[in-house]
Amino acid sequence: MVNRILFLLIAVVVILASCSKKDSQFTVSGVITHAEGDTIYLEEVHTTTVKTADKVKINKNGEFKFKGTAGIPTFYLLKLSDRNFITLLVDSAENIVVKADAINFSREYNVTGSLGSEQVQMLDSHLKKTLYRLDSLESLSNLYKGNPDYDDVRPKWASQYDSIVQAQVDFSTNFVRENPFSIASVLALYQKFHTNDPGYIINDLQVMKTAASALNAVYPTSEQVQALYNNTLQYVREQQAQRMRKFIEEQGTNSPDLVLPDMNGKDVSLFSLRGKVVLLQFWAAVDRGSRIQNPVLAELYEKYQRKGFEIYQVSVDENRAEWVDAIDKDKMKWINVGDMKGSATATVTFNVPSIPFNYLLDKEGTVVARNLQGPALDKAIGNLLK
Repeated sequence: MVNRILFLLIAVVVILASCSKKDSQFTVSGVITHAEGDTIYLEEVHTTTVKTADKVKINKNGEFKFKGTAGIPTFYLLKLSDRNFITLLVDSAENIVVKADAINFSREYNVTGSLGSEQVQMLDSHLKKTLYRLDSLESLSNLYKGNPDYDDVRPKWASQYDSIVQAQVDFSTNFVRENPFSIASVLALYQKFHTNDPGYIINDLQVMKTAASALNAVYPTSEQVQALYNNTLQYVREQQAQRMRKFIEEQGTNSPDLVLPDMNGKDVSLFSLRGKVVLLQFWAAVDRGSRIQNPVLAELYEKYQRKGFEIYQVSVDENRAEWVDAIDKDKMKWINVGDMKGSATATVTFNVPSIPFNYLLDKEGTVVARNLQGPALDKAIGNLLK
């Protein structure tokens, strides 16, 4: 009886595994004229590399077929050569059919059976049309140079050029806004007018944040989604840093003030320490790296406190008991503050990327160094107190 139950359980597992594999299988097939006997490749696109998944010979009728598995939408290249390929966005259980001619394979093809691949084709096709119109205007402008009325017509062409660019920006932006859960939006966000352009067609951080958040919630294991999410976080940090620099310029000071309560509930201002060399340190009682640094800070405080050195340590903790306990155990005699809500305003104001992290301020409150450690920090404090 036991053996029979065991056998049934194994059978169920095998059946479920088989169904799962079948559910994630896809096919890419089609007909490519003028390519009979050629080899066609299916390559999986990763964030930094492209790996060949399979290759087959196109038969005498121009037919080919690939089979594979995909747990999430994945970018693939269907390639005849390094310069003659198309991009597909393949999802599980899709039966994708591609029809094309080898001569115009990368420019004119028909794809069905895959919404993602159809979206990719639409994005690529629209951008190619835009680039063609822009190139035509540039060629016309270059051809017309030297004509007596060139200066009269040039503003008109410049206006047309700007309008075409803006139309592409609007198209790409609207696509992402309307399809935030499609990985095709990753392609839209990383498209450029030209390969050497420093920026992308879409220059809207809010649109990028919306897509990154939506896609990360649905496809957290996708390499492309992870890259988009991390890039978005980096842009957010850079924007915060720019805001800080603007604040500094507007306020006429190198470091903004912070006012946070100490463990007794008394508000302590960073500005109140003007006239002293101050180490502004961000930390957490629950962070091992922060706790390791505290004995070093204690040595520095003991060495320089009588000479005009102070530590203003901002806790990003949310548990008051853990915070107070750490202050007692680590024998932290300097100023320690925190709102027990993560001190979010302080960390954003000073663009703190991680903890522990510090800024060194001179007697005028000017930030002279950031995140110094060990002997470098000791030396910098000593120099400022001479």
